[in-house]
Amino acid sequence: MRVAIATLGCKANQYDSEIMREIFEEKNFDIVLFPEHADIYVINTCTVTGKTDFQARQLIRRAHRVNPQAKIVVTGCYAQAAPGDLKKIPGVSLVIGNPDKWEIVNIIKEAEKTSFTGIIVTPLEKEIIFPEKKIERFSSKTRFFLKIQDGCNSRCSYCIIPRVRGKSRSMQPKTVLELLSSIGSSGYKEAVLTGIHLGAYGLDLSPQTSLLNLLHEIEKQMPVPRVRLSSIEPIEITQGVIDVLANSTIVCPHLHLPLQSGDNTILRKMNRPYSAENFQSLVLKLTNSIKDLAIGADVIVGFPGEGEEEFYQTLHLLEELSITYLHVFPFSPRKGTPAFSLPNKVNGNTVKKRSEILRQLSKKKRESFYRSYLNKKLPILIEARRHRKTGLLKGLSRNYIPVLIDGGDELTNQEVLVRVTSVEGEEVKGEIA
Repeated sequence: MRVAIATLGCKANQYDSEIMREIFEEKNFDIVLFPEHADIYVINTCTVTGKTDFQARQLIRRAHRVNPQAKIVVTGCYAQAAPGDLKKIPGVSLVIGNPDKWEIVNIIKEAEKTSFTGIIVTPLEKEIIFPEKKIERFSSKTRFFLKIQDGCNSRCSYCIIPRVRGKSRSMQPKTVLELLSSIGSSGYKEAVLTGIHLGAYGLDLSPQTSLLNLLHEIEKQMPVPRVRLSSIEPIEITQGVIDVLANSTIVCPHLHLPLQSGDNTILRKMNRPYSAENFQSLVLKLTNSIKDLAIGADVIVGFPGEGEEEFYQTLHLLEELSITYLHVFPFSPRKGTPAFSLPNKVNGNTVKKRSEILRQLSKKKRESFYRSYLNKKLPILIEARRHRKTGLLKGLSRNYIPVLIDGGDELTNQEVLVRVTSVEGEEVKGEIA
């Protein structure tokens, strides 16, 4: 039978989809690209915003149009949050919650025998151990996203993720190191360590450990040439983590920090455990300590109570700081979160205008960062897919600069030294040095 898997959301979700892909392959299913004609469509959903819910519904309807006879199986965070709503969509056969998706093939086979169509969602309270599912390969041929932590114990007032992912759970350090060694042996040149709350890695284990301890072990063993951290909370960037990033030969000088707001009143309403001043001093410390560092930041626009003054506090903070790029999210009220019922909602048009101001700032900052490397040399990892518009090879530097170069396919999955020759907007070109 032919199976197509579509994935929405974060890198942790992408990793989950790769595990499901391998589970299907082990049971002799054929994997085809979504939305090709398939017998089974698996939609691995995200529910972090209303937009991702809408995108999930679109994918379900698209799959149903391609093959009205196909089984459509919906899983992931939206499935955990609102299984009843999803089951009502025409074509949906099964809704499977986050803890249950590792049994997806068995569930489908059992449902086939009994003609069952319905909902299988286990309460997250039962999820107390990290499910150490191992995968041999990732769809990307050069970079491997390795989920080492899941769930979150924080209670940010706008966020539904603890309700749909459960408490923080970590992969055993021994397993992480074994997997990284296997990833390196398979030819991958970069592993991206991902999690829902990556900075909480190891705190749930016995004996307790930490992300810092894990990074020290990775540095000792050097299982892959490059290791990158995905998003990490500002308060979890300790001096030890800074030292690793400053001195490591394999951990990339690139951080992504969820700021969310630059106004202290809004940060308190969001239940974020730091102030704008804390964030400012952290970024200054990071840029002074770590050579060539790239810093991305998440920002939520239009949180209830965000007036002109609060927005401009955020804007001015970001203008002043050496942030490389921004991910801008319009506030999306999520049922079941404290922020859902907060008063002083922000007008939709105002949110759009403010979001555009921040996106333009991001564009300006990104181009400025890229231009600072004009005529300089950078090692870049050449990716498998060529740049769609130009047909040139596309590579990624350790500090997250995408560079286009002319060259043959034999350079794929190689780290090569290039000189940056031009920057036009956000398009960077180079030549082999």
